[in-house]
Amino acid sequence: MSFNNILVDKNDALAQVTINRPKKLNALNKETITELSNAFTELENDEAIRVIILTGSGEKAFVAGADISEFANFSVEEGGALARKGQEILFNLVENLSKPVIAAVNGFALGGGLELAMSCHFRVASDNAKMGLPEVSLGVIPGYGGTQRLSQLVGKGKAMEMVMTAGMIPADEAFTLGLVNHVTTQEELLPLANKLASKILRNSSVAISGAIKAINANYKEGVNGYDVEIEEFGNCFGTEDFKEGTTAFLEKRKPNFPNK
Repeated sequence: MSFNNILVDKNDALAQVTINRPKKLNALNKETITELSNAFTELENDEAIRVIILTGSGEKAFVAGADISEFANFSVEEGGALARKGQEILFNLVENLSKPVIAAVNGFALGGGLELAMSCHFRVASDNAKMGLPEVSLGVIPGYGGTQRLSQLVGKGKAMEMVMTAGMIPADEAFTLGLVNHVTTQEELLPLANKLASKILRNSSVAISGAIKAINANYKEGVNGYDVEIEEFGNCFGTEDFKEGTTAFLEKRKPNFPNK
């Protein structure tokens, strides 16, 4: 597929998706959201791809926010539809992807940009990164899952403070809060993301997919995460990966998973 606003590079089992609107600080507009949705759907269906890294082009921004000019004159109904569609086709899609998605946050991750990073399975950041949800300064609230995912990651009180003050936090504070897993230099950001991806690639993609479902279940209303864990645990016993993993362990060798 060809895209206007994103780049997709595949290297064996690893794919890198780069939001490529540097003059707009990689801001999310409708076209970019649709392209990202199409790219992630394609990568989900690509059996050769097992891990995805998401980043922004340049050194200034991961995603500096949404393109406000597109919705400044929306009605109540249009605003609600905008949030619902965005959540369905991109943010929830990424969160529930069966393949790990690592956000490499290079620079500003604000508004929809932070919401996109939070929808990824985990995040690493450059030391110049700044994160925040400034929507209330525009008279609106985060609409792409930000109020929910931020409180899950940093706790209710800190989420309330960040949303209400519309302020930004630096990378080191984001690390302390658990919003990002690692902080490194701009130069080492993608190498670190690739290193983490390589560690993931050593393991069973089937088991990782089950783990994603089980962990996410803990945050879904009306779903018993323990039951999902039991189901996914049991499913593993019927896979070739389980047979290879346990056999390799007993034979004291490294596993060669069939689904690599």
